[in-house]
Amino acid sequence: MPPFGRNWAFFLDLDGTLLEIAETPDAVDPGEQEIILLGRLKNACGGAVAIISGRSLARIDQLLSPLVLAAAGQHGAERRDAQCRRHRHGFPVTSLEPAAGGIRSFAARHRGLVFEDKGASVALHYRLAPQLAAAAQRVVREAAEPLGDQVEVQGGKMVVELKPAGCDKGSAIESFMQEPPFVGCVPVILGDDVTDEYGFRVVNRLGGHSVMVGEGPSAARWRLQDPAAARAWLGKWLEFRR
Repeated sequence: MPPFGRNWAFFLDLDGTLLEIAETPDAVDPGEQEIILLGRLKNACGGAVAIISGRSLARIDQLLSPLVLAAAGQHGAERRDAQCRRHRHGFPVTSLEPAAGGIRSFAARHRGLVFEDKGASVALHYRLAPQLAAAAQRVVREAAEPLGDQVEVQGGKMVVELKPAGCDKGSAIESFMQEPPFVGCVPVILGDDVTDEYGFRVVNRLGGHSVMVGEGPSAARWRLQDPAAARAWLGKWLEFRR
């Protein structure tokens, strides 16, 4: 792992990075210690900590309550900066409704599939029905076709998502890095999935530290074994910073 620095800004994924992955999105339940850790990071960094997640901002806030952090939700389709100002992608959400309806209906007909409507994007989870992976991916791709280049199909760990084109975790990090308190800091990103690769590449280009949590090929320059190791490493940085 890289030697610790004092002027770091953290960009942190949740599921599979700081928190263990659960069978369904709603089953994830951060413990008190995880929320305390994030609060201590925020204080030590002067607020330069942001959650970068595929979840919606509303769901991020529910998971981390009462803590409120800067965050990019739905892979950057919505963002809240450190001054609590909201930024949204210009995608017309109503145009997603027909595609979402078809994906929802498919999930309802197949046991084990979980449909998630995040607002500006939708996800189809097949962790409980891995034999339906190919069918789930095909259904989402077909639902995306009428929308053309307005949307992108995004794969992930046992999930396939339909999201607005032109927004990702990397572009969200670039926006944060142009704003206080992130400006002038060294960016550090922790992630575990293919959706985090956008962020890894941006942070690498900015001269920061990219950390993959878990196994698999990645553009990240460093690696931690699992969420427990990620939390422990962040705790060690706090000790260094103090």
